[in-house]
Amino acid sequence: MCLAIPMQVVALDGGSDETLDPQVALVESDGVRKAIRLEMADRLPTVGEYVIIHAGFAIRTLTAEEAEYNLELMRKMVDMLDPDGGPAGAVR
Repeated sequence: MCLAIPMQVVALDGGSDETLDPQVALVESDGVRKAIRLEMADRLPTVGEYVIIHAGFAIRTLTAEEAEYNLELMRKMVDMLDPDGGPAGAVR
């Protein structure tokens, strides 16, 4: 199963050469920062916008509202897990 995470772009770097210096973004979500590649994104984001991240690549640019909706759904899913990471109340 794959999971794509919405993260906010906090800085952009590179882009002078598609092969040797591809454009990357520094993104952040809930205190986690990561440098990601932008070649697969539907369009290049600007600082402050959100992108969906999968396997180190941005795959789609989101509005703040779309990102917050997705993040809230993920937080609700986490809240439904028991301390071992399984579904709450599951028989093992």
